Amino acid sequence: MTNVSSEAPAGKGAEERAAGLPDGGEARPRPDGDPNDTGTPGSRATVQPGTEDDGPVSEADALQSLNAGGGHDEPERAEAVRTAALADPIAERINSEVAATRMGTVAVFNGSVSFGGGFHSGGGDPSGPPRSGSTDGDGSLVRIEDYELTDHTEFYVHPDGYHEALEALTERFLLVLTALPGTGREATAVNLLAEAMATAVPVGGADVGGACHRVLDAGQITRSAWEPEKNSGYLVLLDDWPGGGHAPEGVEVRRLAGTAAKLKAAHSFLVLVGGEELAVTGAGILGDHVAWHGLTAVDPISVVERRVLGHGEDSEHAETLEDLLTGSGARQALREQPAPRNAVRLASVVRAQGDLAAAVAALRDPSDQVHAWFTRHRDPDAVAFALAAAVLEGSSYLTVADAAVELRAALAPAEDAPPDVRFRERLGHEQPWIELTANETGAAVPPVGPPRVRFRSALLQQVVLAYAWTSLDGRRAAILTWLRRLLTHADIEVRARASVAAGVLAWADHHYALHRFLRTWAGSTSWPVRQAAATALGVAGSRPGVDEAVWGLLHEWASGGTSAHARRLAATAANTVGGPLGRRDPERALALLHTALDRGDDWGTLTPVAWSGVHLIHEGQAAHVLDALLRWSEPQDISPLVVKSLSAFVFAVRRPYEELLRADGPGDAARSGGPGPRAGRGVPGVPLLLSLCGTREYRGRLEELWARSLARKPVQEQALDALREWIDGYADRDPAAPAAILGLLRGISGRPGKHHDRLVYWLNRWGSDRDAPSRRSAELARRLEREARRP
Repeated sequence: MTNVSSEAPAGKGAEERAAGLPDGGEARPRPDGDPNDTGTPGSRATVQPGTEDDGPVSEADALQSLNAGGGHDEPERAEAVRTAALADPIAERINSEVAATRMGTVAVFNGSVSFGGGFHSGGGDPSGPPRSGSTDGDGSLVRIEDYELTDHTEFYVHPDGYHEALEALTERFLLVLTALPGTGREATAVNLLAEAMATAVPVGGADVGGACHRVLDAGQITRSAWEPEKNSGYLVLLDDWPGGGHAPEGVEVRRLAGTAAKLKAAHSFLVLVGGEELAVTGAGILGDHVAWHGLTAVDPISVVERRVLGHGEDSEHAETLEDLLTGSGARQALREQPAPRNAVRLASVVRAQGDLAAAVAALRDPSDQVHAWFTRHRDPDAVAFALAAAVLEGSSYLTVADAAVELRAALAPAEDAPPDVRFRERLGHEQPWIELTANETGAAVPPVGPPRVRFRSALLQQVVLAYAWTSLDGRRAAILTWLRRLLTHADIEVRARASVAAGVLAWADHHYALHRFLRTWAGSTSWPVRQAAATALGVAGSRPGVDEAVWGLLHEWASGGTSAHARRLAATAANTVGGPLGRRDPERALALLHTALDRGDDWGTLTPVAWSGVHLIHEGQAAHVLDALLRWSEPQDISPLVVKSLSAFVFAVRRPYEELLRADGPGDAARSGGPGPRAGRGVPGVPLLLSLCGTREYRGRLEELWARSLARKPVQEQALDALREWIDGYADRDPAAPAAILGLLRGISGRPGKHHDRLVYWLNRWGSDRDAPSRRSAELARRLEREARRP
């Protein structure tokens, strides 16, 4: 490849011939003839392009749109660019986590998981095996055997407030214990009963009663015929997943005072365990005869330590266990799933000297967890919030809740008035995998605004989306319609997260996704929707097994026809490779941009190709982009590809560098691996190519492309405007800019041809501009002239 720009050959129309000007052609209008009366180059009035018709876009319209930054849709384009920048780190985080799941295999969501429905008495895990123990004659009670008591009490860790609850039980004989499922509430109830019975004075003889029982028919404890045995303990465990605000099935809460009186007479104790509905139903009507206690969660690490180390204080073994829990990832796993039963499970592996890392990996794998949750929860309220959280994870609670209400309306029959859905009150029961995190603003500043919604495990988001998309067959259309509306949401963070979610959906079946929504979005007349399609395709193409199909599709669009719809598809293809997909494979991305650009007299793809070039440059791929532009403009004639390539270069040199935007939720940067590849690459507000101009690696490439751009029309006019912007607009913002510009001009000036005369002419002209004289330009002209006279 020739590295010296040549003057355009005769007969091509690129050699400027008009007398008096070193670059030929007509003289540029003097500043005093500027129609906008601004006195500065580049201040011409912007002509709005007309409506988009089928057929090639003309060169004049394309260049005018590019010079204006994108034309009449520039505000939408700018927002779409910001949306894409927000989506980038979110997509990178999801990609980095996908290897940790079994998502994408046919077997992930197969198999069956059975759960009891409604409110019924039973163990803490209704999917587990039946409890052992003897039953009474009518089967309404089952005895809690000694070995089970020992299992619950031997290594039990007392939660906060335990002793207050025990005192209340021994005084009132009936305790309503409310807690979220999975907090160890059954073990707490058994311990409370065992201790209360051990400290109570028996009546009727030491051999009367003395056993603990589970009550299988929860309703019987409030019936007039029920009489407790003397000196006994009773556990009633309500499996009370919320279902509409009604009282727990079979339990008449107002009659619990009578039950308490019977228990007191028999010197027996009863713990009634329930969740939020029991607490809400009983609040204010339990009276003074029934005690109530709200159980707090216990630290799962404490459970592991107690079961492994016992009650001793062996510091050496404690340190060994600490290192094991940290190194295996057990701490992280128990933070994500803090139920005590998970701590017991891992502790048993440690005590058996098993493979703790394998047990942790099995616990963290979200596939079974997601399957189990969707099997249990089918009502629109729960499903809507789970999907809204999966699409918008990291957004504020209010944003997620509003989106969930909209999705719920699509999943449920129409109602006359907005539903009174209080998602926050139901999170602990219906969504134990979701937490609300404080919106931190700084170490010394208290959190402000609503909390952010996050899954406890970073692996859950994508699996929830995949399960809902592949398994909720009757709801797919509603989900898709709802997701499409989010793409044009007023909040660009919502748009970004929705775009990434669409890409995750495409992993499940990219062919279906293409024909169901991606092609339609890619050909939309809406900039935000087209950008969403580009983001989704970039996410989809990041996964092995889908990447080749996505690249093939993008090349097909890039080389498509000349209709307005085909141009929009080609533009979307160009936008797609300007993101993470192109950053991972810049050579392949530039090959696609070449295809999209080299469409003969159809100039409709110039702007999206130019923007993608800028994005790739800002993503650390400047060398690849500049080399491609040098290849494409090698003929140095006025053929469409050469003019388009040099126009894209001039466009790039005028784009100020911006720091990479990120979703502002806490933890996004950490979970996506840091600030990204753009960090430290340039000076914000200064074109990145100007910052790179002072480096040996890039100077030669930039000199050649600048020389070619300044040598021929129609690119020359915009190149001159860009050069003056570099000289006068950025010297005060970047201390290295003046030296870099001087080195650039020296390199161009020393090339064969009219490059020196052309530069000196325009520098002097800007220096003597009547309305806006450029002191820096005049000084640069004098230096170039002095250096040219040296022998």
